[in-house]
Amino acid sequence: MLVAAAVCPCPPILVPDVAAGAASELDAARAACTDALGVLAAARPDRLVVVGPAEQSGRGPHPEGTRGSFRGFGVDLDVRLGKDRAAVSERVLPPSLAVAAWLLERTGWSDAPIEGLGVGEPLAAERCIEVGRDIVAQAERVALLVMGDASACRTLKAPGYLDERAAPFDAEVARALGAADVPALKALDAELAYELKASGRAPWQVLAGAAEGADLGGALLYEDAPYGVGYLVATWS
Repeated sequence: MLVAAAVCPCPPILVPDVAAGAASELDAARAACTDALGVLAAARPDRLVVVGPAEQSGRGPHPEGTRGSFRGFGVDLDVRLGKDRAAVSERVLPPSLAVAAWLLERTGWSDAPIEGLGVGEPLAAERCIEVGRDIVAQAERVALLVMGDASACRTLKAPGYLDERAAPFDAEVARALGAADVPALKALDAELAYELKASGRAPWQVLAGAAEGADLGGALLYEDAPYGVGYLVATWS
């Protein structure tokens, strides 16, 4: 069953080396992510599954020890998902899971084995929910680290330009995550999320499937939209 979950944003600029001179602008978000990972560790899971959005090449499972890199963002920085394993996939982590690996390394995660899962934006809500159910059926005490951003249309300079639907969408997601509202996450409009470039929609719905019957309480630790993109940090425990 699901014993805890943490929801974090996944922009590579969360990594100070990538953000460079603008690194301090996300200090509060990084601190909230650290607090969220502390909630996962306190739950003493048998297994941690990291779920994040991915393009076609990064979808599917990524075993512990899989490596990732921020070289594509102009930084000579490599990361690894959990402990080094002798036999590991030749694939590299998608950016969202590389950010998660950086967060886990930064906080010294050693509390449970880790597995990564990249999910595609087109994945239907029903399938996301099934994936979440399957994840928690595989171990007695499972924790989830769920990576994903809210809309990218909050300002004129946002990646998706300004869309008046973005702020209400993000507000409802923030409310649902803060309240551990499983039905609300299941009901998120996939088409609207796509139009608003909300990369977290599918991972959040995987969380909704995993949390069925777990009766967890939620807390919203961070909510902001720097650079016109909605970033949310929440915990369920």
